[in-house]
Amino acid sequence: MFDVETIRGEFPILEREVYGRKLIYLDSGATAQKPEAVIRTVDRLHRELNANIHRGVHYLSEQATELYEEARQEVARFIGAAEKEEVVFTAGATASINLVAYAWSERFLEAGDNILVSELEHHSNIVPWQLAAERKGAEIRVLPFDEEGRLKVELLPELLDNRTKMVAVTQASNTLGTRPDLKLIIEAAHAVGAVVLVDGCQGVVHGGVDVRTLDCDFYAFSGHKLYGPTGIGVLYGKRALLEAMPPFMGGGDMVDRVSFEKTTYAPVPLKFEAGTANYIGAIGLAEAIRFLRTLDLEAVEAYEQELLRHATEALQQIEGLRIYGTTADKCAILSFNVEGVHAYDLGMILDKLGIAVRTGQHCAEPVMKHYGVQGMCRASLALYNTREEIDAFVKGVARAVRMLRG
Repeated sequence: MFDVETIRGEFPILEREVYGRKLIYLDSGATAQKPEAVIRTVDRLHRELNANIHRGVHYLSEQATELYEEARQEVARFIGAAEKEEVVFTAGATASINLVAYAWSERFLEAGDNILVSELEHHSNIVPWQLAAERKGAEIRVLPFDEEGRLKVELLPELLDNRTKMVAVTQASNTLGTRPDLKLIIEAAHAVGAVVLVDGCQGVVHGGVDVRTLDCDFYAFSGHKLYGPTGIGVLYGKRALLEAMPPFMGGGDMVDRVSFEKTTYAPVPLKFEAGTANYIGAIGLAEAIRFLRTLDLEAVEAYEQELLRHATEALQQIEGLRIYGTTADKCAILSFNVEGVHAYDLGMILDKLGIAVRTGQHCAEPVMKHYGVQGMCRASLALYNTREEIDAFVKGVARAVRMLRG
C-alpha cells in the first residue's frame, strides 16, 4: 500500500506556508522537491568532504572521487545501462542534448542528411538540432501530433529515409504528458540506419526506463526533476557511439596527455567531463535514486495515475475548461485553459491560495502554436501530492474562474 503521508514526511519544504496557507506544490515537472536524505547528503559533503575529484592524492579527494564513481554506477543501474562508462555526468538534460548535437553531428552528420524531431519536444530537444543542422547543412523534419497529443507514427515511413541520421523524441511530453510509442519509433529509425536520442526528463520520473530494453542510442535527463540537486544531469550513450564522438569541450580531466604538438583524450566517459565536475550534485543524485529504490516504483506510478484521473475528472466539471493532451497512457501532467480566462491570471490567483502551478509556454512553443494558444496553465503531479491537495487545487481553479469572469 502506498503511504503518501510517510512519503511527505521526507520532504521538509511541504511543511511550509505561502501567504499564510499550507503550500500545495504542483510544479514538479519544472523541478521536484528534495527529500531529507538528499538535503543531508549535500550538506554533509559541503561540511565534511568537499574536495576536487580524480586529481588529488589526499584523503578528501580520494573519498569524493570514490563517491562520485559510485554515483555513476548507481545511475547506470537505475536506467539499465550495460556499464557505468556509458553514463556521462553533465549540467542537465539541456547540456546532455547539446553535447550529442555537437559532438555526434561533428562525426556523423553531413550536408544533405536530415534529423527528425517530434512536434512535442521541449525547446532543449529542438534548438540544439537546429544549430547542428545549420552548421552541417542538414534538414530538420518534424513528426507531428494529433489533437489528443498522440504522435502520428503512421507518418514515419514518409519522414524517414536513408539520409535520416538522428531521431530526437521525448519519452513523456512536459506539456501534454503524452508518452509516445518509443519502441516503434526506435525500431523504425534503426531500420533506416538512424540513431535515436530520447529526452527522458519526465519519463525517468514517471515510470522509469531501461535503456537496453528500449534500445535507444542516447538518453538524457536532469537530476533536479528526479528529486535530486540542481545543476546535475545525465547523458547515457551506447559506448561505441561515445567512443566515436569527438570531445564537446576541452580542459582538465578530459585529457590523457597534453603537449603543444598533440593532445590525446581520456577514455569515455571522462572524455566528455571537462573541468571540475559537479561531484556534489552527482553524489546527491545518487542519494535521490537510493531514496526512490526504497519505494515500490510500480505503486508510485499507480498512485500518480490515480491522482491524474481524479484531477482530470474534477477539472472537467468546470465550464469552458479544456485539457490539452488526452492520450490514455499519459503521465501525471495536466495542461489546460479556461475560456475567457488568461492562464497567467489564473496562476497568479492560485499562487495567492498557496497553490504552485506553472503558466506560459513551458518551453514548448510549437505545442502552443499547434493548439493556437499563447500559453497554458500546467499542474504537474508527484509522489508527494495528495487527493486532498487535488481537491483544493480544483476548488481554487473554480474560484479563480469565477473571480476573473466577474
